[in-house]
Amino acid sequence: MIANLSILFDAPIFVVQLLIDGLLIGALFALVAYGMALVWGVMNIINIAQGEFVILGGYVALTVANWGVPIVLGLPISFIVLFLVGWAVYRAVICRVVDEDLFISILATFGISILFQQLMNQMFTADVRTLQSGLDTWFLFDDMVTVSQIKVVSFVSAIVFGVAVMIFMRRSRLGQAIRATAQNARAARIMGIDTDRVYAMTYSINAAICGAAGALVVMTWFVQPFAGLAFTVRSFMIVVIAGLGNLGAVAVSGLTLGTLENFAGFILGAEFQMAFIFSLLVVILVWRNYRLGRERKVLR
Repeated sequence: MIANLSILFDAPIFVVQLLIDGLLIGALFALVAYGMALVWGVMNIINIAQGEFVILGGYVALTVANWGVPIVLGLPISFIVLFLVGWAVYRAVICRVVDEDLFISILATFGISILFQQLMNQMFTADVRTLQSGLDTWFLFDDMVTVSQIKVVSFVSAIVFGVAVMIFMRRSRLGQAIRATAQNARAARIMGIDTDRVYAMTYSINAAICGAAGALVVMTWFVQPFAGLAFTVRSFMIVVIAGLGNLGAVAVSGLTLGTLENFAGFILGAEFQMAFIFSLLVVILVWRNYRLGRERKVLR
């Protein structure tokens, strides 16, 4: 670890490389986290199956590419397929627990997570899979910094997708209904809003967002049936830090997490990168509990 830290001080160009890679990856984390924030804020459900939706979206993009479909169509196809999967999951399970205690919904989505892991393991095997985008790499600063073009494409796509969802939530009638339900579901029902349909659409849109992110992940990174937990934990951390309904804070938190994770992987070693993520989760939860405790004392 000391040797890696000394490298950063002796060759600052490595800091630039890590910063660029972290920001480019962080946009994908923010996109997935926005879907979790949407479900959590509207339905009061912490979706433990969030990462599995991402991985499934990656497998959908990989499958259609193997069928000869152009890679560029993988993202919209994954979006549509995961929207339908989300709708089916809502009708089969989520609609039965949406009005129950938060702990019940956590158990239900945890069961969905395990089910999806095993189904993907049976259908696609446990091998690590990736999809070659065919894009090149840029070399900057006298060829000392490399920037993968697919990471830039993923970064831009994640931003465009996030902005599109935000505009949809603010301008469309369904988006307004979702926001009204999030504010007060009982009042929304009195005003004639079909909250069951709103919940179904919310959960389906979240799954579709994860599907689009998964299509980018399989080209930028890799997919594996049991790799979804890391995306769930990252999304949870981002939402806890940013709060519900704040897209700007979600974006900043996602970019920050991607950068921190990239630096941690370099300094501590790739084998400790996931340990850093889970350790950071514990620190954030302890910090939030401390903040809430102080707020309660002030209210008294």
